Amino acid sequence: MLFWNRPSRHCLIAGLLTSALLAGCTGPSLKPTTSPAATTDTPVSWNSLPPTSDTELSAGFAAWRAGCVKLKNDAAWAKPCQAAAGVPASPAAIRDFLQTQMDVYALGSSEGRQGLITGYYEPVYPGSLTRTAKATVPVYAVPDDLIVVALDDIYPELKGKRLRGRLKGRTLVPYDAAATIASNGAKSPAIAWLTSPMDLQFLQIQGSGRVQLANGRQLRLAYADQNGRPYRAIGKWLVEQGELTSTEVSMQSIRAWASAHPARIAELLASNPSYVFFERKPDSNEGPSGSLNVPLSAGYSVAVDRRAIPLGSLVWLSTTTPDGLNLVRPVAAQDTGGAIAGTVRADLFLGTGDAAGELAGRMKQSGRLWLLWPKGVALPGASAR
Repeated sequence: MLFWNRPSRHCLIAGLLTSALLAGCTGPSLKPTTSPAATTDTPVSWNSLPPTSDTELSAGFAAWRAGCVKLKNDAAWAKPCQAAAGVPASPAAIRDFLQTQMDVYALGSSEGRQGLITGYYEPVYPGSLTRTAKATVPVYAVPDDLIVVALDDIYPELKGKRLRGRLKGRTLVPYDAAATIASNGAKSPAIAWLTSPMDLQFLQIQGSGRVQLANGRQLRLAYADQNGRPYRAIGKWLVEQGELTSTEVSMQSIRAWASAHPARIAELLASNPSYVFFERKPDSNEGPSGSLNVPLSAGYSVAVDRRAIPLGSLVWLSTTTPDGLNLVRPVAAQDTGGAIAGTVRADLFLGTGDAAGELAGRMKQSGRLWLLWPKGVALPGASAR
């Protein structure tokens, strides 16, 4: 069907940004979601964890504890979260709490214990609240005529699946493709205006971002819904056209091509029929909200495959930076994504703006993960993940 929704918001937030630009996100289907390949959760001692600094420990614990507001009714995390509220801001107290409350499991699969660690970020683009001579590209809210149909009331096996479309008479038909919306507009207000159609495309790929207004204010935008059309990677289209090779595809190379071929930008963007609608969020210096619906902490929130690591979990991460520096810290599993699949797989949120984006674009590292899980609580089975 043309108007199934995409599998998750973070598929837009482009874990492993190059993959999102080149290969796209895995589309939904009627087949049951498969579990990570031969997942292994091996209990290990606390002494087996690679050491981290007090600063890293405190920051990672704080990021995880901030997510406890969404775990009050979670069978696994309710009691640890309640106890965590009273832990002093002392590295010694945090270590004592973790070792008292949690067991450690080394994560692995049939492919081994090494996995892929990537990065993502929140972009900032210039724009306006109203249309101006420079800001001519609308960012639309959810249209009034977009119909969303939940199917799990009738088909429980389709839990989380949605149909999206619009009514034509009494028939639900696919919603307009991106090229049609770009030409004819949408039946919704423009909540902001950007200066470049490429900025809008990358905002949709990232799934959230900020608009830098002339008065210094930054308007926060977040994913609200989508037209239901399948996502097609614009980088892949450029490769198919012979304009770039697969190894050349990046956000920077796509922007450079668009700058050199302004007359073909509409053709490029039309190759991706998916279109994302946004909503405004209150002004704040907090990060964007992840799938757990709490603000992400730069450097300490990760997107994971929830079939392997339940949302809200505390995870010990060991990897390197693109410059080769060791990166060892506890991180909070607070986001998910269609491009984030596998047991030893994490996408590290790196912050807001160009510097974070430059780092995210280079982050493609080998790493290991350990799950910190409440003592006395059975690990969830693969079917529950």
